[in-house]
Amino acid sequence: MVTDATSSPVAAAARRILEANAYLTLATADAAGRPWATPVWFAVRDLREFVWVSRPSRRHSENIAARAEVALAVYDTTTPVGDATAVYAEGLAEPVPEDAIDDALAVYNAGCEASGLRPWAEGSVTGAAPHRLYRAVASHLWVLDEREDRVEVY
Repeated sequence: MVTDATSSPVAAAARRILEANAYLTLATADAAGRPWATPVWFAVRDLREFVWVSRPSRRHSENIAARAEVALAVYDTTTPVGDATAVYAEGLAEPVPEDAIDDALAVYNAGCEASGLRPWAEGSVTGAAPHRLYRAVASHLWVLDEREDRVEVY
């Protein structure tokens, strides 16, 4: 019997962490391999697609243009030392393609509205606007357990 990895207890823990936190740390590298990490406000769909808004001229966005491989970490900084909870992921990132803008913007705006933030209009992330929607599709996802070990979700 095949089970859906996103319905397991570990996936439920990942979902709780992602729903409780607004920022992820996005780790990128440029074409020469120089690393860069930056926080971005994000929304997520199905534990696989992480969506954020950024300017194409920012270092992490330029790195994504040069090298799509990324790593993500979402952790609760309010927990005491020793009680950390976190989600880690690796995958590929890109500016959201034109034919997927509506769908990705719906994901992002659902997160905005749930947080009491104004939704973004399509014109705010297309055309001459300074921002673009980005997404990372995770190929692997882990949760930090009570022993501070990474437990694979998928």
